Amino acid sequence: MENAKISNLYDLNETIAKEYLEQFTYPWEALKGISEFIKKLGPTLDPEKFEKRGEDIWVAKSAKVAPTACLNGPLIIDEEAEVRHCAFVRGSAIVGKGSVVGNSTELKNDIIFNSVQVPHYNYVGDSILGYKSHMGAGSITSNVKSDKTLVVVKDKTTGEEIETGLKKFGAMLGDFVEVGCNSVLNPGTVIGSHSNVYPLSMVRGVVPANSIYKNKNEIVEKQ
Repeated sequence: MENAKISNLYDLNETIAKEYLEQFTYPWEALKGISEFIKKLGPTLDPEKFEKRGEDIWVAKSAKVAPTACLNGPLIIDEEAEVRHCAFVRGSAIVGKGSVVGNSTELKNDIIFNSVQVPHYNYVGDSILGYKSHMGAGSITSNVKSDKTLVVVKDKTTGEEIETGLKKFGAMLGDFVEVGCNSVLNPGTVIGSHSNVYPLSMVRGVVPANSIYKNKNEIVEKQ
């Protein structure tokens, strides 16, 4: 399933988790180990650039964290990132350089690449968001199926399917993905780089790179 491979979704030079992600073929394979990776990486971070703010929490000195934000470890907030008022980081999260975690946004078990924006009322759980991806206001990841069965990734363009063995799986967004306001990314969603999702969309499965996903489950190639 080429459309869903890490090598086709991400520029790994744009995350502090590069060496961790390089060992996997598909991004969701990394979800189970994010917490332990942070605990291992955190103590090695440059103390001139990072400060420890609690148990397994490392925050770059150049980052801006609102006093009303709730931070739980394991957590790394990289340089020049911004965590705004009333953001709720539940733990097992990496917030990349220059990224924005907005007001009332909730993160849990995520790798957020550099320069990502989840700026307004977003829920991002069990997900990996690529470089300069953006989730519009109110767009969320749904990380558990309603019937609680394990997630299967389906590529409708090729007919391929992969059983992930995961009960919790949000969305894998490639680099430069734009998600429209109030969209829902259902469990097992993988969106290729440079793709756009229309507002109010309900997305499921694999969306190829350089595509436009319309809210009637229609995928068209960008012109």
